[in-house]
Amino acid sequence: MPSRTARTAWTGSLMEGSGQVEMTSSHVGTYDVSFPKRAAEDADGTTSPEELIAAAHSSCYAMSLAAGIAKAGGTPHALDVTAVVTVGRDESGLRISTSALTVRAEVDGLDADEFVKVAEEAKAGCPVSKALTGLEITLDAALES
Repeated sequence: MPSRTARTAWTGSLMEGSGQVEMTSSHVGTYDVSFPKRAAEDADGTTSPEELIAAAHSSCYAMSLAAGIAKAGGTPHALDVTAVVTVGRDESGLRISTSALTVRAEVDGLDADEFVKVAEEAKAGCPVSKALTGLEITLDAALES
């Protein structure tokens, strides 16, 4: 499998400085980052490491789930996956503590119980979930009609 690269250019101190993270491999964009905005409720047009992890987790999980549904004999028509990554403090400072996955799906060929089983297996098998070992990862999975 290929490697992927992102690059951050930072100027200044933690509290007064800022940076830009560039999606180097894909060339999809360059995004502003700032610690004060990272710690604020309103990101005000900037991204953060937590948002980037949430993006990685939701997209990886969607791919893992699509594969699992097909393997179980179902057909995925639509998957709407959200990941909410939470940062807090512990005795060592800031720490990412949880990633909460929510998925709503339109799937043929699986009943609700089968879908939840496949969804849990996809959570455990997703490479980003594996990389986030040590975090509490929760899942709210349901079929939509």
